[in-house]
Amino acid sequence: MIIGEGIKDIIFKVPNDSQDNGKYEPTLNSYLIAIVRDSKGNIIQIHKQRSHTNTSNFIGLILPASWFTTNNESYTLTNTAGSTCSYMPNITCTATDIGYPCSVSNAFTYLVAIQVGSGQQTNTSNPLTLAAPIANGSGTGQLVYGNISLPSSIVVSGSSAYFYVSQTYTNNSGGTITITEVGLLLQLTLSNPNANSHTNCGQLLIWYDVLSSSVSVPNGGTVTLYYTFTINP
Repeated sequence: MIIGEGIKDIIFKVPNDSQDNGKYEPTLNSYLIAIVRDSKGNIIQIHKQRSHTNTSNFIGLILPASWFTTNNESYTLTNTAGSTCSYMPNITCTATDIGYPCSVSNAFTYLVAIQVGSGQQTNTSNPLTLAAPIANGSGTGQLVYGNISLPSSIVVSGSSAYFYVSQTYTNNSGGTITITEVGLLLQLTLSNPNANSHTNCGQLLIWYDVLSSSVSVPNGGTVTLYYTFTINP
């Protein structure tokens, strides 16, 4: 046993992999970016913030299969309409797994939209819907939602890999629209191969952010939102 000053006399070298050399940074970084343009296409506002609020629905969807088999429990997912869906994946033929897009059975799982809203919630880890969703349309208080854009592949650069999703909205409402909250919506279908059946779970809010400062879209203008996700930044 070495006591007191004696420990200072030991000469040793700390291995490089135990040094604080940046390897302890998060392996996933995500950002929310908004670019606002006026009616002439000029950029009038750029907003960027770190995004880190995956919802309880998202957590349930990424739980490992071992969690379900070990606990013999299902996970309850709740869609934006308030209906619930029981999720219990496995490798058995009776499991309810996430279905891949299948036009024959009309069983789709896909990203629906980056939804925007004019409200906010203090508990950002467990929202089931936006506080005040902005509707798709040209009426008062509405925005015209463009199609969500998905990358064709993941971009790899050195030890990092990233992808992003984006969507553009046009303001034909006649007045300025202010955005204060944003979320990602997933259309989820669960498949049971044994019964050759599919369960439509509806639209789930899987990611949610309250903007650190609001984004205002003038009449005739547009806003493009980007969610970027980088692995090993």
